[in-house]
Amino acid sequence: MSGGGGRRFARLTQHLPGRRYGSRYRFCTGNEIRLFTEGEPFFASLVERIDAAQCDVVLETYIFCDDAAGRSVSDALIRAATRGVRVRVITDGIGTERLAMFNDWTLAGVEHRIYNPHLFGRFGFSRTHRKLAVVDDAFAWCGGINIVDDYDQNGMRLPYPRWDFAVELQGPVVADVREAFDVQWERIRIGHRPALTPPPVGAPTPRAATARFVRARQSTRSARNADMRAMAEPCVAFVARDNFVNRRAIEKAYLTAIGQARSEVLLANPYFMPGRKLRRALIFAAQRGVDVRLVIGRKEFAALDYAVPFLYRSLLKAGVKIAEYERTMLHGKVAVVDSNWGTVGSSNLDALSLVLNNEANVVLVLHPEIDQLRDAILAAFDESRRIDEKHYESRPAGERLLNWFAYNTYRLAMKLLTVGGYD
Repeated sequence: MSGGGGRRFARLTQHLPGRRYGSRYRFCTGNEIRLFTEGEPFFASLVERIDAAQCDVVLETYIFCDDAAGRSVSDALIRAATRGVRVRVITDGIGTERLAMFNDWTLAGVEHRIYNPHLFGRFGFSRTHRKLAVVDDAFAWCGGINIVDDYDQNGMRLPYPRWDFAVELQGPVVADVREAFDVQWERIRIGHRPALTPPPVGAPTPRAATARFVRARQSTRSARNADMRAMAEPCVAFVARDNFVNRRAIEKAYLTAIGQARSEVLLANPYFMPGRKLRRALIFAAQRGVDVRLVIGRKEFAALDYAVPFLYRSLLKAGVKIAEYERTMLHGKVAVVDSNWGTVGSSNLDALSLVLNNEANVVLVLHPEIDQLRDAILAAFDESRRIDEKHYESRPAGERLLNWFAYNTYRLAMKLLTVGGYD
C-alpha cells in the first residue's frame, strides 16, 4: 500500500470510540478469522466449540428451526448445560416459532429469552435479526446464517445450499460480540438500554485492545512517507445496530468504505432497498470510475422482486453493474471494497435492517479472508442474470408501472414503520 493507500486505510479505521458500545465502532488487531461460505461447516464448528465449552455459551439468532441442523445445535447446548456450563439463548419472537425443544432446554438448565414475542411489542415492530454466538469468551461467530438446514427454504428443498456467510472470531473482538449479547439479554429483561457491567476479571477488555490499535496507528502516522502496507496490521471491527445509540452504525460503515473506494466495490444482498445516501454513494463511486457490481437476490418476497427493479435505472445510467442471482437462495449480506475492506453480517440493505431491526456485521480490513470473500461474490456475479440497460429501458409499460407502484408502496410502508427514518 502506497502513501495514498495508507491514508485510505487510516480513514477506514478512524472510528475509535472513547467508550465501549457507543455510537461508533472500534477496530482492533490481533484477531484470527475463519470464513464460512455455507451452513454445514459453520454448524460443525459451532457444535465442536460448544462441546468443548467449560464456562459459558451464548447464542442469539433470528431463526432456530427444529430440523437436523437445529437439533444438532440444540443437543450441543443441552449437553453443555447438563455438565454445568451456563448456556443462554435469545431467539426472535417472530423469526422463531414456539418449539417443543424449548421445554427440553428448560429441563436441562438452558436459559432462554425471546426478543419481542409479538408482532408489535414493547420494542415496537423491531426484530433481533442478529446471528451471534460466543463460547468461553474465546470464540465468537457473526454472520447471516440462521440455525436452519442449508437446503430448506420455507418447507421447499433448494437445489444447492443457501448462499450465505459467517465468520468465526478469536481475539480482542470477541469481547465486543459478548457485550452486545449481554446488553441484549438485559434489555429483554428490563425493556430498555441497561447499564453496562464491567467485564469479568481476566477477560479481554476493549480499552486494552483499543489502546493497542491506537499505538499501531500512531506508529503508522510517524512514517507516513514510508511504505505503509508493511506496517499496517489486519484489523477487525464488530458493528452492531440498535435503536438506542447505534442507529446508523452499519450504514455508516458501508458509506465510509464506498466513499473511499478507488477501484472496486462488490456488494451482494438479498433485499436491496437502501435509502438515498447509500444509493448515491454507489452512483458517485461508479461515476468516478470505480467498478461497482451488485449481486441481488430474488424469489423470496414477490413484493420486493417487483419493487427493487425501480432502483435500477439511476444505478445503470451511472455505470453500476447489476446481476440477479437465482441459482439458489441468496441470503448472504456481504461486500468487498478495493480488496482490502470486507464485511460479513446479518444486515440486509433495506429499511428494516438499516433503520429498525437489531443487526450485527463484522468489518475486516487487510485480512486475507477478504480475497476468499471477493472470489465468492465475483463467482456469484458471473452465475447471475445480468441486467442490461437497453433491455431494462424497453420494459413494457405495465411492468414499469408495477415497479413504480411496488416501490412507492414499500417506501410509504417503511416510512410509517420507521417513523420517517427511512428515506
